[in-house]
Amino acid sequence: MNIGIVCYPTFGGSGVVATELGKALAKKGHKVHFISYSQPVRLDYFSENIFYHEVSVSDYPLFDYQPYELVLASKLVDVAIFENLDLLHVHYAIPHASAAYMATRILTSKGRKVPFITTLHGTDITLVGKDPSFEPVITFAISQSDAITSVSESLKKDTYKHFGVRKPIHVIPNFVCINDYDLLYQKHFPESIDKHKKHFAPNGEKILMHISNFRKVKRVEDVLQIFKLVRKNIPVKLLLIGDGPERPHVERLCRELNICEDVKLLGKIVSPEEYILLADVFLLPSETESFGLAALEAMASHVPVISSNAGGLPEVNANGISGFLSNVGDVDAMAQNTLSVLQNDDTLKSFREKAYQQALLFDINLILPKYEQLYHAVIGQKQAAIHE
Repeated sequence: MNIGIVCYPTFGGSGVVATELGKALAKKGHKVHFISYSQPVRLDYFSENIFYHEVSVSDYPLFDYQPYELVLASKLVDVAIFENLDLLHVHYAIPHASAAYMATRILTSKGRKVPFITTLHGTDITLVGKDPSFEPVITFAISQSDAITSVSESLKKDTYKHFGVRKPIHVIPNFVCINDYDLLYQKHFPESIDKHKKHFAPNGEKILMHISNFRKVKRVEDVLQIFKLVRKNIPVKLLLIGDGPERPHVERLCRELNICEDVKLLGKIVSPEEYILLADVFLLPSETESFGLAALEAMASHVPVISSNAGGLPEVNANGISGFLSNVGDVDAMAQNTLSVLQNDDTLKSFREKAYQQALLFDINLILPKYEQLYHAVIGQKQAAIHE
């Protein structure tokens, strides 16, 4: 197949999943064309069967806000025609679904039938999409998709609840490339991991970790509160990876709680996998989480997860097995659960293994065929419609 993938090129989960999906499809021999305003952070130019098409928005003084959606739609038409695309797969509804709808209508006027699939990832539905200024357009564009997927059952339910979507939504969960994590783990375990852990925990302290975009919904302040409670009982260090609008607040709270000497803010890291290997527990107390890709990445690295029970997290983090779930904001329970995991080496070892076993359920080799089957079905439906 010849597939066009539209995504955000940033560190967010939707961009990461779209990029890894495209790379996996390319490895199986499909031609994959990434279409975005800059190269996705995890995209390698030297991968076979992968092509990148930049959406360039000119700076017209007439516009206060540049018309990216229109330029994207024009680019989709251009790529679809000259690269002979079989279908478009857009990740994150805003504004990709509406741009894809516009592009496919233009293509139809030119005698080309190119179906498009929309994958819903989270805040495009649970936060931004419910804004009255977006909702009618997004509802329409999603409904006009030839197929719709969501990354969790929770997100599927939210979509039906808040939008007038009547089409079936296929749940295809996010994934990890387990083989990549296995190779990394085998490469570093145990000598290299122990060596690097001593850099952050020189006296053998346990390491807690959090990775996010530091937005309010991630509740990074809860991470600090959990850490403070755990720190009262056992020696621990905290590594925070990522950046975003809440970072100044996190830095101030760190000083107020008098825990800065044991907290390291590492900022944005393109490939945090090697750092995750250093963690003993991963903290994800989010207020909303459509799936919880960061939690899955931790589990693939043999790291148990202490999380909230928001959104799709219960579909990923098996309570009492790969870690523990608690109500949003219940930092006391999350701290106690962290201590339960870390109470002794045997318990921690058991949770590490069970976390990894849970991650195996989301290996890309299990998830990729679901997308391929959907692609074939959508292309087949479009071709049947042409011949009617």
